[in-house]
Amino acid sequence: MDVTSMLVKVFLVDKQLRGLRSRLDAADRFLGDQNKDLERLDTKRRLIEAQLKQAQVDAKTDEGEIARIDARMNQIREQMNSAQTNREYKAFLTELNTFKAERDRLETSALEKMTACDTLRAQIEELDAQRAQRQQVQGVAAGERTQRETEIRERLEALKVERKEASKDVPPEAMTIFERLVISHGDDAMAAVEVEDRRRHEFFCGGCRMTVPVESVSTLMISGKLTRCVSCQCLLYLDEAAREAMKPAGSKRG
Repeated sequence: MDVTSMLVKVFLVDKQLRGLRSRLDAADRFLGDQNKDLERLDTKRRLIEAQLKQAQVDAKTDEGEIARIDARMNQIREQMNSAQTNREYKAFLTELNTFKAERDRLETSALEKMTACDTLRAQIEELDAQRAQRQQVQGVAAGERTQRETEIRERLEALKVERKEASKDVPPEAMTIFERLVISHGDDAMAAVEVEDRRRHEFFCGGCRMTVPVESVSTLMISGKLTRCVSCQCLLYLDEAAREAMKPAGSKRG
């Protein structure tokens, strides 16, 4: 068997392997998307929890300050009751009014922080609901991924064995060229020659549809030597349809 024919066998097995793996890859991507969404929700929840804790601390600080001011205001009121002069009474009254204004400010601040805490708690509840829904989807995605892996496992292993058998006699330099093309071209690493008109020497690359020189076709027919498309650089080969089309009219089947 010539080197091109050997590579065609490897190429066709590789296409099947890529097809099977693409099904698993799609399931992996879907599962990965769900995991990322869960991570995003968890990160957002941690940030909001941190904001909630800080708001609670700030609210308690304000409440503590209000309690301190209330105690001081009670002391001032007692002092006002025992004031000896009008001037002394007015001084206590001024101080009392100052503390009242500060107390009002702190009370407003504490209420704002308590409202913020309620808003943050509501956001956490909403995130928890979203996470529960996303976790259900993630469970389904994980199940589908496992199912697909189970479905293709046997076929995948069989193809790996087939690929190893098909490639064992391929010359290393030819395999290197082929594998590099697979990396750059994927399923277009090899293409069958399409015979438009044998007598007029009209041949085309099945990959890029550019003209293939008759010399290249002759090389494939005679020796099966590695032959590349002058346009897309894929490896060319002759499939059964092309070989049949290349036969003289009187020798064709049926």
